[in-house]
Amino acid sequence: MSTTATSTPTTASAADLALVPGEVIGDHVIGERAPWSGVVAAGDVLTIVDLHGNQAVDTLFFGADDHAVRYSAQATISAQGNIFLTTGTVIRDHDSAPMMTIVADEVGNHDTVGGACSQESNTLRYGHHTKHQHACVENFLIGGAPHGLGKADLVGNVNFFMNVPVDADGSLGIVDGLSAPGLRLALRAEIDTLVLISNCPQINNPCNGFDPTAVRVIVTRPSADPKGA
Repeated sequence: MSTTATSTPTTASAADLALVPGEVIGDHVIGERAPWSGVVAAGDVLTIVDLHGNQAVDTLFFGADDHAVRYSAQATISAQGNIFLTTGTVIRDHDSAPMMTIVADEVGNHDTVGGACSQESNTLRYGHHTKHQHACVENFLIGGAPHGLGKADLVGNVNFFMNVPVDADGSLGIVDGLSAPGLRLALRAEIDTLVLISNCPQINNPCNGFDPTAVRVIVTRPSADPKGA
């Protein structure tokens, strides 16, 4: 990461933080527990920065022009033969068509099976006293509403930076993340893609170290190869 001695992942320039260089199209800090949505045009690259470490970033993908095109965990997992995501993973829709590709990853392991927390699941897992707590499903609904998306449109999501080990007997758990302050991953859009993010507000398990923190998203447009390669 090329930042100055006094800069941090929060204060560094977007150009310095982006894993794939190019014209900066967008740069946004998603506050702790907050939602974000944005369209990443085909060919542009989305860099997600875990600003403070050990933060889970729940993410959904939809076709920007056709929201019936949406991320499929089943197709993505089946095509790569692995439930964990990292560099080279192709995010696929329900027809197994590519939506986005992870082109760089400083963590190396991202979850596809842990799902998104909701007020209902919080109540089931942690007790009725958690019913009032804001959760990822609510964030997805807030982020999706301006795009005409509702609860029926939500599917299984990716959990970037979240650590969900799976034992040989198939049991899984949510444990401390593998990320650290400033670690990043980058996804190149293969089609115009609407990205919904819930910067996970969960405080009842260690996916966020029981302390949700902000993340940063940067969109760059790589320069065209002058040789046309």
